[in-house]
Amino acid sequence: MKFLRFSDICASGQATGKRVFIRADLNVPQDDDGNISEDTRIRASLPAIQMALDAGAAVMVTSHLGRPTEGEFKPEDTLAPVAQRLSELLGREVPLVQNWVDGGFAVAPGQVVLLENCRLNVGEKKNKPELAAKLGALCDVFVHDAFGTAHRAEATTYGIAETAPIACAGPLLAAEMDAITKALENPARPLVAIVGGSKVSTKLSILKTLAGKVDQLIVGGGIANTFLLAAGKRIGDSLAEPEMVREAQQVMDIMKERGAEVPLPVDVVVADEVSALARANRIAVDDVAPHDRILDVGPKTSAKLTEIIAHAGTIVWNGPVGVFEYPQFAGGTKMMASAIAHSEAFSIAGGGDTLAAIAKYHITDEVDYISTGGGAFLEVLEGKTLPAFEVLAKRA
Repeated sequence: MKFLRFSDICASGQATGKRVFIRADLNVPQDDDGNISEDTRIRASLPAIQMALDAGAAVMVTSHLGRPTEGEFKPEDTLAPVAQRLSELLGREVPLVQNWVDGGFAVAPGQVVLLENCRLNVGEKKNKPELAAKLGALCDVFVHDAFGTAHRAEATTYGIAETAPIACAGPLLAAEMDAITKALENPARPLVAIVGGSKVSTKLSILKTLAGKVDQLIVGGGIANTFLLAAGKRIGDSLAEPEMVREAQQVMDIMKERGAEVPLPVDVVVADEVSALARANRIAVDDVAPHDRILDVGPKTSAKLTEIIAHAGTIVWNGPVGVFEYPQFAGGTKMMASAIAHSEAFSIAGGGDTLAAIAKYHITDEVDYISTGGGAFLEVLEGKTLPAFEVLAKRA
C-alpha cells in the first residue's frame, strides 16, 4: 500500500518550521481520582512527537479520551492528566489548549501543545465537512499516528487528512500498515491464522475471509466448540453456538476446496464448571460426556498445533485456545504462545485477550508485531480497507 511517511517528510525538510498536527491515541485508563493508571499509549506516541520537534516543527497533538458528549465539557473528559504525563516524559512543558478549533493559540517551531479532547468538538464523530475544513487549516502537515482509531472516519482521523496540505502516516501507524501488508497481502507460506474467542457469530466474517487466504486455520475457545459440533462431535455443556454450525461448516468447506485445513481438537480438557477450583480432566474428544464443559485443548492437540506453528512462514494470532486465566485450562494457550515465540515465522498478534496472553507468558519480544488497535485489527482481518489507510493512500 502506497502512503506518505512522516519520517520521509521530516527527512526531506518539509516539516521544518511548519505547523504539524498529530492525531495520537492517548486514550489511557484512569483511576477514580483521574490519575493515569497505565501509560503505554502515551509512551507509544512519543516517537512521532519527538520526530516533529527534532525537525523544528510547531507541534500540535490531540486525541480522544473516553466517550464525551460533543459540545458538553465535563471535568472527567479533560486531557489535563495526559498533558502532565507528556510533560514528564518529554522533559518539557506541554500546555493544554482549550477551544482550539478556530485557532487563536500560539505554538512556535520547536514547541508542542496538547489540544483538548477532540471528541468534544461538535461534528467530530460524523466528520462534518465544516469541522474538517477548519482542522485542515490549522496545519501544514497532518500526521495520523493512532491505529486504534484507523477504522473510524471522524474529523481528526479522516476529514483533516482530506483537507490538510500534506497527510501522512506517523511511525506507529506506518509500522501497523507495514506489518499487516507483510502478514496478509504478501505472506511467507504456510500462512497460519489462530482465531480464538467465545463466539463464531462475532468473528464469522473474519473466519470466512481468512478461509480464502490461509493454509491452516486454528480455531479455539467457544469457536472451536461450534466447529466440533459441525464435525458431528458431542460437546456436552460447552459454550457454543448451535445456530452457527452451518456457517462453521462453510468455513471448513472453503478451506477443504483449497487443500487447506481447520485442524480440530483430538483431545480436550474438561470440567463441570469454570472456576479456579474446578477439577480438570484430559480426555479424547470422542469421550466428552453430557455435563462436561470443554475449557482447553488437550496435550495431543497442543502438540499437533505446535507442529503446525513450527512449520509456518507467517502467523496471525487473535485469541487464546482455552480459558487461560485459570492455570488448569491454560496449557493449550501457553504451549501455543511458546511455539510462536520459538518460531522462525513472521508473527503478528492483536486483540485484548491475545495481548494478555502475550504478557502472561512473557513473549512480547518474540512476537514480531503486536497490534495496538483492537477493533481496527479485527477489521483488517475481515478484509476491510480501513478509512485511515484509504484516505492516506488517496492523498499519497
